[in-house]
Amino acid sequence: MILINLLPHQEERRKRRKAAYFAGLGAAAAFGLAIAGVWYLVLQQMTSSQQERNQYLTAEIKKLEVQIKDIAQLRAEIESLKARQKAVEDLQIDRNVPVHVLNELVKQTPEGIYFTAMKQDAQTLTVSGIAQTNERVSEFLRNTANNSEWLVKPELVEIKAASVGQKRLYDFAVRLSVKRPAQEKTPGVAPAASAAASTPSATVAKKA
Repeated sequence: MILINLLPHQEERRKRRKAAYFAGLGAAAAFGLAIAGVWYLVLQQMTSSQQERNQYLTAEIKKLEVQIKDIAQLRAEIESLKARQKAVEDLQIDRNVPVHVLNELVKQTPEGIYFTAMKQDAQTLTVSGIAQTNERVSEFLRNTANNSEWLVKPELVEIKAASVGQKRLYDFAVRLSVKRPAQEKTPGVAPAASAAASTPSATVAKKA
């Protein structure tokens, strides 16, 4: 009977298996490290790219902020120019109004009324004068309320009796609204007439 000792052979197989196992572990660890390294590099690349984008966006935002400030300044200048243009247009429109107001006062004032003073504040005209009777004042109010193109909404401020010599007269004050034209109706009126009409102490009289 031949006896074969298999112990060395089995020991050798165990050693080979053990070596293969550790080699597999090493390969797996190396593979894992390689994957981790590649992922780390990818993350670094993504982080670097994102930082570059952030820097680019920050620079662009700063440029936009400067442009927004410039736009705000331009808008402010445009609004200022519009305000000036409107002021010039208003002056152009209103320059002939005093002449029309004086003409209307002459047309709508009945006989027996004398104006002693007038004052215009914006679109409000206040006139003071002397009337022979209360009816004259009432007629003036009716005329300006119904027939006047430029003077509207008459309002009697006060009226009181006054004596001049042997005559009994009435001091009165009337407030009217001046209608503002949409555009000039009589271009080319001399500035001197406008200046004279806007004087607070201007006097208009219509003889009885």
